[in-house]
Amino acid sequence: MSRESAEWLNSMTLIGFTDQRGTAWHHRSDLQGAESNHYPGAIPVEDVNRRLFNFDVNDADVFYKLPGSNPPRFQKVEGRKALVTSDTGEALGIFKDGYQGHGYRPWLLDNVSLLLDDDLGIGSAGLLRNRAQAWVSVEMPENIETPEGVVFRPHLLACTSFDGSLATTYKRTNTFVVCDNTLACGLAERDQTYKLRHTKYSGMKLTDAREALAIVHKMAEDTAEQIANLAGWKVELAMWERHLDAMNPVPDDDGRGKTVALKRRDELTALYVSDPRVAPWTGTALGVLQAYNTYRQHVAITRKGAPKIIRTMENVVMGKSEAEDNRVLEVLAAVAA
Repeated sequence: MSRESAEWLNSMTLIGFTDQRGTAWHHRSDLQGAESNHYPGAIPVEDVNRRLFNFDVNDADVFYKLPGSNPPRFQKVEGRKALVTSDTGEALGIFKDGYQGHGYRPWLLDNVSLLLDDDLGIGSAGLLRNRAQAWVSVEMPENIETPEGVVFRPHLLACTSFDGSLATTYKRTNTFVVCDNTLACGLAERDQTYKLRHTKYSGMKLTDAREALAIVHKMAEDTAEQIANLAGWKVELAMWERHLDAMNPVPDDDGRGKTVALKRRDELTALYVSDPRVAPWTGTALGVLQAYNTYRQHVAITRKGAPKIIRTMENVVMGKSEAEDNRVLEVLAAVAA
């Protein structure tokens, strides 16, 4: 399987609560074999262990072949180690000796299992980057619908990596069901993320994470209040045009830059005015935010063609999505002044 191919996403990711959220965008029943990767309710912890986290990652010495040696002779690289899978022996990353990998079972599954109760379950889990990244999300069974007609699912996203791409992170986020967009909970707030570096001194106290994140139940209240405020913030057409000018200036000179800028403006306007994922909130700050968020997650071309699922998770975990959403609102406030 190629990395993050349709076959990979239908076998190495698990999607829960489909009775509430529907199937994932990458769903292909013909690629799932004898066992579907979609669950009508919560994903059982044992299934995540059995189907995804069924291997360990161990330290291994690193060697290099001495140039010109025949027969080949190898020299150990001091101060370096490889992180190697227990089942296939594949190296997921090479690091200094002080780097500490965080195993998927203890750091993701065991930790989040302590948060599960009758009102919380595993909503999704998966492996990416050839198993070098992993995530688990904790969600409430039912969707939340606001008076403004927004249906969302608050969840706690837990993720880590063995290739150095992600710190071990626990973060509050939301999924808007109508478009499968991810939106940070509590824009501009600083208590939404709990991160641990990959060092030998790293350790997690669940009580610390609970206090830092306020876990999932409080998220629904925070998000509903945020949505109400954004939906009540009226945006006239002229304000939308000024916002477009500020966010997407068009170069005076003809060329690729001007073509790209005009195309982006057209695509954003089409989303804002007529796309069903955005149009119900046209004329409000919620509609403006939703247009940019939808563009970023579903329309924009990714760097080096990175798969959408990787782009979205990395942007959310690293705070890029949050920063871009906040910028959209900051610019909107500036053009409205």
